[in-house]
Amino acid sequence: MTLAVSGGDLQRLRKLNSLAVVAALRAGGPMPLTHLAERTELARATVKQAVHDLIEQGWVAEMDPSAGGKGRPARRYRFRAEAGRVLGLDIGAHNVRAALGDLDGNVVHLSRVPVTPALTRDERLQAVDRAIDACLTGAGATEDEVWGAVAGSTGYIDLEGRIVLSRAIRDWSGAPLAEHLSARLPCPVVVENDSRLAALAEHRKGAARQVDNLVYLHLGRRPGAAVILDGAPLRGSSGAAGEIGVHPLFNLAASSDLLQASVSPVTSGLAPGEVAAALFEAVRQGDPGSTTAVLRYVKVLAMATAAMTLTVDPELVVLGGGFSRSADVLKEPLRAELETMCLRTPEIRGSTLGEECVAVGAVCFAVDHLNARLFNPAH
Repeated sequence: MTLAVSGGDLQRLRKLNSLAVVAALRAGGPMPLTHLAERTELARATVKQAVHDLIEQGWVAEMDPSAGGKGRPARRYRFRAEAGRVLGLDIGAHNVRAALGDLDGNVVHLSRVPVTPALTRDERLQAVDRAIDACLTGAGATEDEVWGAVAGSTGYIDLEGRIVLSRAIRDWSGAPLAEHLSARLPCPVVVENDSRLAALAEHRKGAARQVDNLVYLHLGRRPGAAVILDGAPLRGSSGAAGEIGVHPLFNLAASSDLLQASVSPVTSGLAPGEVAAALFEAVRQGDPGSTTAVLRYVKVLAMATAAMTLTVDPELVVLGGGFSRSADVLKEPLRAELETMCLRTPEIRGSTLGEECVAVGAVCFAVDHLNARLFNPAH
């Protein structure tokens, strides 16, 4: 029996072989043809042809032969993560951050533009443009090199990327952020909730690496939360998953405001944004009044965390946001409260990415979108 293979079938087969080689190089790093053949379970001649095609297309590069063994060193090949760039944005009440990354999600440059909650919508969009310009200039890149962009914003972001509601930023609900960025950048643009992107960053590059089920808490002047399930951000049916802080029973925003408005000798004369840090430091020094104020905050935080923990049963809770710098003060009392409410108390860790978390997560999310478009066998 003779099997007839059409030209279209052969073209698709070569594409699948190339995708298998790219996947192997991205997962395993540079390697010679023999190892590639083993990884992909393809014939060496097939791998050689796929590598040749990928080099011509700019996806793969040959490295200097590695010495050290007997005989002629084998040629090694690597995926060219620098072949394209992705842009991640973090648009908050007090800062706009931009991060430029390669196709593996490694950040190559970061920029920050300070802003205030009182800015008008147009002024904030202008600050976004300045952050993009500073990031591209700092990296020596151009807009044409950006293949995908993801913007993280405060507030409830629906599945179409619309800013439905923002309590932290005046005049931001309904802002045409996606349209503004699409007019500015020659690439696909996605708008996503900032806490969800921060959770993704911790999962990929931060405190939650190798953890596929976690709850992320954004603690600070503007509280928020997000969930990662089976390695992917949980968005829900409308994009509102994780917005537990808006529930009156779990009024994290009010609790945070009370914490920062605490009046005690240790906070006298401080600006509102400095009060929480002073209270946390006073707790470290054993000040009873500051400890009482922080424990009141933790009790409210624990109720919200327990509700999410009982729902999704995470392995880990990550404390992020501005208060993450005081995770050492918050972890133990939060764990003690959760033990009285949860069937199984998850581990609690502080963020390792800090203020760059959302921008890093936006870069990771942008890479995911590119992977789906460029490296998906179904396309």
